[in-house]
Amino acid sequence: MSNRVSRRFVLGGLSALASGGAAWANAPAASLRPWARPADLAATAAGGAEGLIARFGLSGEVVCAVADVQTGLRLESVGGRSGLPPASVAKALTALYALDVLGSDHRFVTRVLADGPVQNGVLKGDLILAGGGDPTLDTDGLAALAARLKSRGIRELRGKFLVYDGMFPFVRSIDPGQPDHVGYSPAVAGIALNFNRVHFEWKRAGKGYAVSMDARSAKYRPEVDVARMKVANRNVPVYTYADQKGADHWTVANGALGNGGSRWLPVRKPALYAGDVFRTLTRSHGIVLPAAQATGQLPGGAQTLAEHRSEALTEILRDMLKYSTNITAEMVGLATTVARGKAPATLRDSAEEMSRWAAAKYGMAGTRMVDHSGLGDASRMTPDDLVGALVLVGRNGLLRPLLKPFAMRNAKGGIDKDHPIKVDAKTGTLNFVSGLGGYLTASDGTELAFAIFTADTARRARIAPQDRERPDGARSWNRKSKQLQQKLIERWGALYGS
Repeated sequence: MSNRVSRRFVLGGLSALASGGAAWANAPAASLRPWARPADLAATAAGGAEGLIARFGLSGEVVCAVADVQTGLRLESVGGRSGLPPASVAKALTALYALDVLGSDHRFVTRVLADGPVQNGVLKGDLILAGGGDPTLDTDGLAALAARLKSRGIRELRGKFLVYDGMFPFVRSIDPGQPDHVGYSPAVAGIALNFNRVHFEWKRAGKGYAVSMDARSAKYRPEVDVARMKVANRNVPVYTYADQKGADHWTVANGALGNGGSRWLPVRKPALYAGDVFRTLTRSHGIVLPAAQATGQLPGGAQTLAEHRSEALTEILRDMLKYSTNITAEMVGLATTVARGKAPATLRDSAEEMSRWAAAKYGMAGTRMVDHSGLGDASRMTPDDLVGALVLVGRNGLLRPLLKPFAMRNAKGGIDKDHPIKVDAKTGTLNFVSGLGGYLTASDGTELAFAIFTADTARRARIAPQDRERPDGARSWNRKSKQLQQKLIERWGALYGS
C-alpha cells in the first residue's frame, strides 16, 4: 500500500466473435429492441447524431460510433471509419495490448547486480543498477533497494557504478513537438524514476530566489546534481533547457516566479538521474559509490544482490488510465513489444507493432499509432475500430473495471451524482483534440460501447511553438467538445436504453 501512496504523491492512469470487424459486419442502423421514449426524445433525436453535431458547430471534425455490448450491433456511427488523433484514449488500447501479452499479474523488476566477487563486504568489480522497464519506480523504491544492499553486507565498491537502461531504446522526449519544460513529455529509457520528473521549487530570498531540484517522494527529498536550475533576469521565455556536461541545465525567468512555488520538470537523462539519487541513498547507509555511468549492456553471470518488484500490471494500468501518465503507457507498451520478441528502435516502431497486433486481434485495420500514450498527434484511430474492440472485451469485463468513472454534469456544469447514465471511459485531450471512449450503462441496464473523437487539426497545426502549452482558444474549444460528448452519450442512453 505504501508504494501506491508514494506513486500517487508523485503524480499529483473474449467473445465468440473472431475480430472487431466481425462485430460491425452488416449491422443494422438501429437497435432491434424496442425502448421507451422520453418526452424530449424528439429534440434529442432530431437529425440524428449528425444533426446534434451540426447544431454544436464545433470547428474541425467530429466522428463517433456506438454499439450494444451484448449483441455487438452497431447502433449509430458518424464518420466511423475516419481516423482522428485519439489523444490519451490510446491508453485503453495500450492496456489491452499489455494484458494480452504480459498478463495481468506481470511485475517489473529493478535489480542491483554485482559484476565481480564480494569479499568481506567489498565488491571487487562493478555495481550495476539494472532497470527492468518499471514505469512506477520511485525514490521510496530506490531507498528500499539501498537498504537491501546494506543488509547483504556490502560496504565498499572498488569498481564502477553503472546504470543499465538498455531494455528499451532511449527517447529524448515522448513527443518532440512539446515544449521542453512540460513534465508529461520526459525522456524514455529502460529505467525511470519518479516518472522521469524532477521537482523544482523556488522561494524568494532577499533580492533573489533560493531554488532546489530534488527527487522527492512520500518519504524522501534527495537533492540531485544531474538536473540544475539557474534564475535568469528576464520575463520570457519562462524556461530554457540545455544539455551540458552530462547534466540537464535549466534557466527560469525571474519575472515569472512570484514569491514562491514549485513544478515538476522532465528528466532527459533517466539513467544518470536514477544513479544520482541511488548514490545519495546508499551514502546514508555508509556505502560510497562513484558517479554513475549509463550502460546499454548487461554482463553475463552478474550476481543479484537486491531487487525491487513493482505492483501487478493490473494495478499499474488502473493508475495509468486514471492519471493518464504518458511515460507509463510508453514503457508498458515498449515492454509488451519486447515480450513479443521484437527489438524496437523507436517509440514509433513499438507503436506500429501494437497497431499490427490490434488489427489481427480486434480487426482494427484503420488504426495507426505513433506512440502508446496518444501524446503524438500523428496517431490515427477510428471510432469503429475502438468500439469493435470494446464490444469484444466488454463481455468478459476485461477493461471496464480498469477505466475511470466519467462524471456526467448538470445544466450548470456541476457533477450530477444522480445522473441515470453511468459511464466508465478513457478521456483524451490535446490542444484542439478531444476523445472519449468506453462504456455507458443506461437507466434500464443496457450496456453500450462508444467512441467519440473530435479534432481541429488545421487549427492545432497553426499553434506557434512558444504558445503550445496554452494556445488561445484551445481551452474553450476543448470545453465545448466535452459538452458535445455528454450530449451524444445522453442521446444514446435515451434512444437505446430507456
